[in-house]
Amino acid sequence: MLIKLVANSDKVQFIEVTELHDGQRLDNYLMRSLKGVPRSRVYRLIRKGEVRVNKKRCKPEQRLEPGDTIRIPPFFGVEPAAPGMITEGLKQLLIKSVIWEEEGALALNKPEGLAVHGGTGIRLGLVEALRQIRAEWQHAELVHRLDRDTSGVLLVAKNPKYLKDLQEQFKARTVKKQYLALVHGAWPAEITEVNAPLRKNEVAGGERVVKIDSDGKPARTQFQVLERFAHASLIAAHPETGRTHQIRVHCLSAGCPIVGDHKYIHSAHEGSDTALNKAKSVCLHAAKLDFRAGENGPSMSLEAPLGGRFLSLLEQLRGNAEIP
Repeated sequence: MLIKLVANSDKVQFIEVTELHDGQRLDNYLMRSLKGVPRSRVYRLIRKGEVRVNKKRCKPEQRLEPGDTIRIPPFFGVEPAAPGMITEGLKQLLIKSVIWEEEGALALNKPEGLAVHGGTGIRLGLVEALRQIRAEWQHAELVHRLDRDTSGVLLVAKNPKYLKDLQEQFKARTVKKQYLALVHGAWPAEITEVNAPLRKNEVAGGERVVKIDSDGKPARTQFQVLERFAHASLIAAHPETGRTHQIRVHCLSAGCPIVGDHKYIHSAHEGSDTALNKAKSVCLHAAKLDFRAGENGPSMSLEAPLGGRFLSLLEQLRGNAEIP
């Protein structure tokens, strides 16, 4: 008998895959369904054969099809905290931030300072908020991520099939990304590319810090200077890979850390009492994204206008020969 999944069940359950989850990876499906169960436990259940699809052993990357029957063994997890309720102000802000939408996906100009998903100390992220706004957004999933302080184009899928297609484009590196960044100092004219592997490390408190490391994952970013100021440069960054904090660390390696980035800051730029050092958020903006809209769909080129504190500081620089 096929039943709806019950959380923290002490009995074997059988659930049927619907059209909504057509093409979704088994591991991703289980991550969302088995609330509070550690990721390692989910993979162990699959590896040991306790999870089965159509009575057969399966692998984490197996793609689900409508009508598939998934066997779920007894499981127990920590009940996650319910997401916070969206405020009317945030609701209207997100609705106004939508720059493109079709049946399977939408794109927003993500506001700076808004986390894309909930987590430690954050009960309501952008994706949880979207699920509360409209019925057709209730299954929204992030296609990719932007740091909390980074604004700009963010893709969100409305169903697993669209999510799979878009994420495969990112994996194949066919998606073209352009960021704007305001950096300290004069960007070296000879640096048009940084090709340096990156490795994630965790420090006290679980905070992630990324460093250039020969044992890290390959990372390459193209750079172009757009404007020069007395103590700063406006640059365009084109990341060919999508590593965590890639642009931020590559800018630091060039001797020109991003304004407002107090995690990746060069000692030469610390302690200066200028408007640049008083910036309260990272001046990094996902300005443009080129991708294909769905399987065999048209090519899209989305642009997000610059705003917020980044734009205010940039306008201040353009109006002054020297930074106060």
